[in-house]
Amino acid sequence: MDWRSLPSLATLRAFEAAARHQNLSGAARELNVTHAAISQHVRRLEEELGEALLTRQGRGMALTDAGRLLAETLSTGFATIQDGVDQVRQRGLDRAVQISVTPAFASHWLMPRIGAFWAEFPEVKININPSMELIDLRRDGVDLAVRYGDGNWPGLEAELLTDGEFVVVAHPDLVQGRQVGKLSDLVDLPWVMETHMMERRRIVEKEGIDLSEVALTTMQTSGLVMSAVTAGLGVSVQPKSLVEAQIAAGNVVSLHRFTQCELGYYIVTRPGGLTENAEIFRKWLRRKGAEVAN
Repeated sequence: MDWRSLPSLATLRAFEAAARHQNLSGAARELNVTHAAISQHVRRLEEELGEALLTRQGRGMALTDAGRLLAETLSTGFATIQDGVDQVRQRGLDRAVQISVTPAFASHWLMPRIGAFWAEFPEVKININPSMELIDLRRDGVDLAVRYGDGNWPGLEAELLTDGEFVVVAHPDLVQGRQVGKLSDLVDLPWVMETHMMERRRIVEKEGIDLSEVALTTMQTSGLVMSAVTAGLGVSVQPKSLVEAQIAAGNVVSLHRFTQCELGYYIVTRPGGLTENAEIFRKWLRRKGAEVAN
């Protein structure tokens, strides 16, 4: 299609509305422009096509033969465009919302709560994709991601979901009721941490423990680390939001708490609006995050 040979969309829209209303004032109200703007667009279209399209008839307008032909064609064309847009929008509403989360967040934070979402919004379909891999939200078709960090991901919008409060946890049998005033009180115990979570290593060292001087075992996932902790194999530092349920159940005990305000789990989205269902899920996440904070 050679778009250069076509009149501007603005002039075509103005004429189609004027032809449908049979007057310029009705077209102006529909398109939220002035009467003069509609008149100017129609006059410009007539000049470009070399044909009269509308003639005055009393207080209204009447279509010429050329105007009637063009109006019918435009009406059909705009209706086809509207139908296509509506179908794409409905496709967006009907498809499952694609959610990318880290495995640790999925296991310890999201899954214990997701039943409440399904009960409240049974019509909203979601696909939860746990992965530690870097993703491109647009390329990979992801509507919303939850990632751990400082919220600085260039080109993306990030909203803090859980704060940067951390808890040092261990099995009760490992610590046997010892009193912990500072992290250095735990230097003699074995430690377990995730291999890729270097942020937590810096946090621990900032709190007073040199991890090069303790018995440290690294594991690939948070699930493995927490399995080791609940088996009494070591001490670990974890985001409070991920271990609060295990603490409440008595599977582990909290030995020390501290805050790193710049770190936390963030809701990450592309710039621009979400689909209706993705926005429903984001608002639900915000609500649950606020409940945890309180």
